[in-house]
Amino acid sequence: MRNLLSRQRISTEGVLLGIIFALSAVLALITDSFLTVQNLFDLLNNQSVNIIFAVGLVVVLIAGGIDISFAVAASVVQYVVMTLLIDTLGGGSWPIGILLSMLVGTLLGLFNALLIHRFRIVSIIVTIGTFNLFFGLLMYFTGGVSIYAIPDWLYYSIPLLDLPAERGSATLYFPAAVMAVMVLLTWFILARTGFGRAVYGFGSSPEAARRSGVSVWKIHAFAYGWLGLCAGMAGLMQAHIVQEVVPNALIGQELPILAAVVLGGATLGGGRGSVLGAVLGVLLLAVVQNGLNLLGVTPYAFRMIVGLIILIAITTSNLGNLLPRSTRAQNV
Repeated sequence: MRNLLSRQRISTEGVLLGIIFALSAVLALITDSFLTVQNLFDLLNNQSVNIIFAVGLVVVLIAGGIDISFAVAASVVQYVVMTLLIDTLGGGSWPIGILLSMLVGTLLGLFNALLIHRFRIVSIIVTIGTFNLFFGLLMYFTGGVSIYAIPDWLYYSIPLLDLPAERGSATLYFPAAVMAVMVLLTWFILARTGFGRAVYGFGSSPEAARRSGVSVWKIHAFAYGWLGLCAGMAGLMQAHIVQEVVPNALIGQELPILAAVVLGGATLGGGRGSVLGAVLGVLLLAVVQNGLNLLGVTPYAFRMIVGLIILIAITTSNLGNLLPRSTRAQNV
């Protein structure tokens, strides 16, 4: 069974990679600016925050849960960390900012995990509640006012790679490196540790995993805590990219990220998904959005595509419930 799932994940990732290459080839033929170093670097720079979100969300989906509060949690992290750094720590530095962002984000994720585990509430209900709770508290205490005077270390961009291009230069920035680290860490935990296999097992069959001695609390705490940690890092990188902290800047990113992760092979029923699939899902949607922008197509078309992906994902994940019992038994 494990080998079958592994082959299915590789197949999903291979299909996504093929679609990305095919779509890129078409866009390269019909536009002048898609297949340029500047545009490709811009795609990576712009999608670094979304990919960090995605690798956190895929862990929750594999564990059989769902979380739509992570973008708001990232906004809360931005304000809490910036306030602490500016008012208490004299501006701070990159190491302090990263540690605080990870800590605050993890605590917000653990809050979700506690509610889900302790009161046995469906995860989507809990995270709808915390979405509104976090956002309401954020707007109440900040008054919706943005923070423009961020510390210098966060304000100035850090180039990683600078290449000559037709118009000036093409630069890859620091958030892309943070993205790569988060992707590798998540992949290592899920694919190379026994605990990662336990997360897959719990998502596939919570009752069987519980009977085999898997700690349900540890699974919940890790899944939602890790997504919270990723949200904290994404929030800090977002503030670094836009050079300010805006309370509603990340609101609305939940559904595109969810669609990308599902597109990458994760299911809403748990037990399936991969880090590479989540990354490819984000990149595919990024290529689609970039292509639509270059072609001058209305941005509402992209929202329509995201909605269709979510509807298809929900429909296919519930097909098993529509089959007769005997058919379902044969498909297991």
